[in-house]
Amino acid sequence: KAALDTALKKIEKNFGKGAIMRMGDAAQTTISTISSGSLALDDALGVGGYPRGRIVEIYGPESSGKTTVALHAVAEVQKQGGTAAYIDAENALDPVYAEHLGVNIDDLLLSQPDTGEQGLEIADALVSSGAVDILVVDSVAALVPRAEIEGEMGDAHVGLQARLMSQALRKLSGTLNKTKTIALFINQIREKVGVMFGNPETTPGGRALKFYATIRLEVRRAEQIKEGTNIIGNRVRIKVVKNKVAPPFKRAEVDIMYGQGISQTGEIVDMAAEKDIVKKSGSWYSYGDDRIGQGRENAKKYLDEHPDVMT
Repeated sequence: KAALDTALKKIEKNFGKGAIMRMGDAAQTTISTISSGSLALDDALGVGGYPRGRIVEIYGPESSGKTTVALHAVAEVQKQGGTAAYIDAENALDPVYAEHLGVNIDDLLLSQPDTGEQGLEIADALVSSGAVDILVVDSVAALVPRAEIEGEMGDAHVGLQARLMSQALRKLSGTLNKTKTIALFINQIREKVGVMFGNPETTPGGRALKFYATIRLEVRRAEQIKEGTNIIGNRVRIKVVKNKVAPPFKRAEVDIMYGQGISQTGEIVDMAAEKDIVKKSGSWYSYGDDRIGQGRENAKKYLDEHPDVMT
């Protein structure tokens, strides 16, 4: 016992107070989170949102809604008075669309780096400052190593991006925990060559992000939302593939409407029907004695026109 106390004092003297402690001495705190901007996704995440100080990966096919999901989180942070940063490696951020989702473009910190190294150094500097609440990297696949940019087309650059990501995440993970910043990485999918059985899909950037991520979300389009013959949005399925803070493999389904983002009215209709607050008989939705619409889209339209019902 005396030897252990001496060792603990020596560690604290050399590395500072709090470098080591007994678990019982530390106050048990609940996980601090920031809402994803979607009721269904917050529920699927199990803790009410994205946990602070952690890494989140959002991946899926092209135009599935990954950036929309990330921008909703940015908008939620800004609503709470927080600071958001966006590393736009793809050079594809649409400020008009972001504003429609509730993002304050004037206050958003934006970087469009020339190389992957530059983007990740900027990310590290922002996180280390402790002044940023959420950092979005869009996307991992677009973080191109300097050697590849300066090289010739067709040159082989085996494992460069994977090493770059591995090194960056080793540095970032500890800093994120101290500053309680959420790092949200958007990623694309690729297909492995020669896979005959099982899922051939994988994500670029090596394996490091899969290990360091507390939460991994797979985003896929399920079906189109139509108004007559016009396509007005997509029904999107989000699967929690990995979750270190709550049970994984839960799913959320959201409506992403063109030009508007995630429809919270649609989520309210679904959750109210699930909990029997709104009764569903055939294709009709009823609230109390009132019929609010035939079909889900009409029920959503009714709630949009009568917001007092939702309160």
